[in-house]
Amino acid sequence: MDLTASGLVDELRSQARPDEYPQKHYHGSAAVLGVRMGTLFEIAKRFTALPLGEVDRLLDVAEYEPRLAAFCVLDFKVRKPRLPAGERRGCYELYLGRHDRIDTWDMVDRAAPRVVGSYLLDKPRTPLFELARTDDPLRRRTAMTAPLAFTGSGDRDALADLFALAELLVDDTDPVVSKPVGIALKYAGTADEPALRAFLDRYAARMPRPALRYAVEKLDPADRRSYLE
Repeated sequence: MDLTASGLVDELRSQARPDEYPQKHYHGSAAVLGVRMGTLFEIAKRFTALPLGEVDRLLDVAEYEPRLAAFCVLDFKVRKPRLPAGERRGCYELYLGRHDRIDTWDMVDRAAPRVVGSYLLDKPRTPLFELARTDDPLRRRTAMTAPLAFTGSGDRDALADLFALAELLVDDTDPVVSKPVGIALKYAGTADEPALRAFLDRYAARMPRPALRYAVEKLDPADRRSYLE
């Protein structure tokens, strides 16, 4: 097996079926190969041991699927329980350092929770607040998607930071951002429903409707209706 960026790209190209898989969900400006998503994930998983330098090279490929595969590889790497701390840090730094190569929401959603969020669980979360204040909606999406890693951690400080990030982005009307705000709040509420209710009591009237609908999804029906009215 050729554990290089070019080896992974060759495998993707061999599976390209552009007429069957035109990637209509992709709204970026790059060309697409036309690889089925399940096949892409399978290939990326086989390349979990791809050196980080090769992952970096993969992010230089113009087409959509190789770059998505690069973020999948990072995600698969950090799932390994015995991954050396240095490589885990390297995955985190590569994600943030090459954020300019992210041009669609699914690259964020695939990697941000484990690659960024899990890494920052026991560290200062200042980078997320910096991302939340940028003009780039995809960086703001990372700021709000990474904290999904906090919702099942039992770490009260991390959960408080999730709510603080949601507060920063509470009235962001860009759908790339508003949806993950609502989703993050929904799962934060499963860990601390009183905190979610307090947040909604203060901010529900300001939230874009899609974000609010996601945020209240796990509340009982009467409370959902009350917040949505």
